Amino acid sequence: MDFIVLENEVVVLKPLEQEDKQGILKAGSYPEIWSHTPSTIENMEDVNNFVEKALATKHAQTEFPFVIVDKKSGQIIGSTRFMDIDEKHKRLEIGTTWMTPAFWRTAINTNCKYLLLQYCFEVLNLQRVQIKTDHENLRSQKAIERIGATKEGVLRNHMIRKDGTTRHTVMYSITLQEWPEVKKHLRKLLVDATKRLEKK
Repeated sequence: MDFIVLENEVVVLKPLEQEDKQGILKAGSYPEIWSHTPSTIENMEDVNNFVEKALATKHAQTEFPFVIVDKKSGQIIGSTRFMDIDEKHKRLEIGTTWMTPAFWRTAINTNCKYLLLQYCFEVLNLQRVQIKTDHENLRSQKAIERIGATKEGVLRNHMIRKDGTTRHTVMYSITLQEWPEVKKHLRKLLVDATKRLEKK
């Protein structure tokens, strides 16, 4: 993975770069985004830390960070990435996903997941893509289940949150064998979302 741009008529996923800092600050300056995440963005120092750490993992080839760009406005509205990349076992994780609250409960997340999963299974030919979330993050769990991922279980006492409390992690995955059905499901969700917009 060197320079991947994934896009459709709704969203663009492009590699995160130093030049994206102002856009990330604007999109990320909402405390409600960071309730269940290990990081927080409140100021430019936080953005610098976020970007530097993300680019370091890209350089190490363990992660590949994207910014999420709304095609209509051309504005950065969030970020996501490939993580835990394991070429030998043909698997990775989609994670560190966040969006500015104005785009919550819209079709943006579904569009992003469709593009990412299609790339994983149809270009990279992976066997497995996993997604995990905090056991208290019910909104995230519903979003993951909505795209058709299979809940595999809960990793107990898996992480320590930034406030020192214990997090259990809910683990989901999609396998290569499941992708055709998940793809069909996602395409239906996207068609339905387009029809709803046309009626407005």
